[in-house]
Amino acid sequence: MSVQEQSPGAALSAASQSPCEAEEAALGRCLSLLPWDRFSAWLHCICVVGFDLELGQAVEEIYPQHSKLTDKEKTNICYLSFPDSNSGCLGDTQFCFRFRQSSSRRVSLHCMLDQLDRDLPVSLKKDPAYYYGYVYFRQVRDKTLKRGYFQKSLVLISKLPYIHLFNAVLRHIAPEYFVKNEPFLEAVCSDVDHWPPPVPGKTLNLPIMGIIMKIRIPTCHDKPGTTQIVQFTQQADTQISIALPTVHEVDLFRCFCPVFFHIQMLWELVLLGEPLVVMAPSPSESSETVLALVSCISPLKYCSDFRPYFTIHDSEFKEYTTRTQAPPSVILGVTNPFFAKTLQHWPHIVRIGEIKLPGEVPKQVKVKKLKNLKTLDSKPGVYTSYKPYLNRDEEIIKLLQKGVQQKRPAEAQSVILRRYFLELTQSFIIPLERYVASLMPLQKSISPWKSPPQLRQFSQEDFMKTLEKAGPQLTSRLKGDWIGLYRHFLKSPNFNGWFRTRRKEMTQKLEALHLEALCNEDLLFWSQKHTEVETVDLVLKLKNKLLQADREHLPVKPDTMEKLQRHIDAIILALPDDLQDILLKTGTT
Repeated sequence: MSVQEQSPGAALSAASQSPCEAEEAALGRCLSLLPWDRFSAWLHCICVVGFDLELGQAVEEIYPQHSKLTDKEKTNICYLSFPDSNSGCLGDTQFCFRFRQSSSRRVSLHCMLDQLDRDLPVSLKKDPAYYYGYVYFRQVRDKTLKRGYFQKSLVLISKLPYIHLFNAVLRHIAPEYFVKNEPFLEAVCSDVDHWPPPVPGKTLNLPIMGIIMKIRIPTCHDKPGTTQIVQFTQQADTQISIALPTVHEVDLFRCFCPVFFHIQMLWELVLLGEPLVVMAPSPSESSETVLALVSCISPLKYCSDFRPYFTIHDSEFKEYTTRTQAPPSVILGVTNPFFAKTLQHWPHIVRIGEIKLPGEVPKQVKVKKLKNLKTLDSKPGVYTSYKPYLNRDEEIIKLLQKGVQQKRPAEAQSVILRRYFLELTQSFIIPLERYVASLMPLQKSISPWKSPPQLRQFSQEDFMKTLEKAGPQLTSRLKGDWIGLYRHFLKSPNFNGWFRTRRKEMTQKLEALHLEALCNEDLLFWSQKHTEVETVDLVLKLKNKLLQADREHLPVKPDTMEKLQRHIDAIILALPDDLQDILLKTGTT
């Protein structure tokens, strides 16, 4: 759908609306999308991957049929949609994978849908360079087939990291698909193309093959660590409604059970962007554990690559397993025994057995040396020579152990663990937030007649000096080498990503304050004291400011845009007619 740049007048009208009105207007515009635009807001396509005796894994069908995938993307989807043969996954298996978009082509989404991304928590924002694949794989005995087995995967390809939602969708549609085949998938696609846009913060009703899934996508304004319950409303029709408690969270406690005593060390490794391999018996365990690791530093965004399920056929296999350079900052989930040898040089390896909720208290498992990891059959544990910077928190271990003894529900255990990780991350990041906020110039230094002032440079040593009086000890009981942890973090991709985002936000805030300073001046009086050339130059600059504010979604007050537009109109009206005609046309298309 072609997207034209808004005029200042359109920007003014949008800016003068209340947040609720703006959201409703956005939804109104989304209702007039072209066919398949609604589908594209949620999914790129649905693939059916089967096994051919001559070709091996092959993409048999793609829906909608106009969906575009490159040959490289199809190859990746083929190999990532089937468990490794050693996994022995009989019956139905669900897991997810993540792969690179193989070209610079971008999925065409309506402009309003892209704007919705702004309101998401940073960890749920779309990454334009990657797709997720959500898989429902079936392998059952079938004597009528030469191989003796029926093997097929139904795969949802999406930009959205909503594993809980898409797993629920697959659980509902896949079993019926394997009976009814292609016509059924066409009906599924039609249902998805009637879904409302994925607006954060609203209760959304998603009809899918006879039921309605009720969800709420989190917003960046939600209090971290809280989940808002989806409210049920009476349905006029008889359709079954299912309320999903989350769209993206995995069962944290279940995932970390095999390495129960090392959760804090794993948090440090993820925080620091260290190369990490999860070796698991099946793609279900590997993908859930990798996603649990990535989420454990929330609300910080994990800024390196991560692959919930990675195979020897992956297009990045050579890049990630080479011994000619240090392992990259990436988290890989693998199941093939070949990786135990190929990735022996990696510094941190997590080996997990089959994930089950223990009926008894997990036993203490020591950190093992890497040289002891010979095969994928090695005992579960963490294989690393890493020495944690912080002393281990025995209280969280005792609290979770007590929960196991008292048969506390797994959901409650996960809530406790998620809150623990959140408080740990917040204690770590608050001193950084406080220091970075001090780099902002004082508001009195902002002059309407000069460019906005620059942020002061980040100084590692200046930051370290603040930790003595305003460090994590204010909010965390943990002792240890916090200074060493910060020094290591400041060299990591996670710090670079976090600081880039904060710097962009603060720069936009400066631009917004500069706009407000301009609006508070008597610009018409100024123009009457200057030449026509200088006045025309001012008008053009003001129009550019309006367009920039709209294009970059600067955090300006609604009336600021309105006042700026009035200033522009007043100055133009005071100019000769010929200049008025030119300036009224400039910047309106």
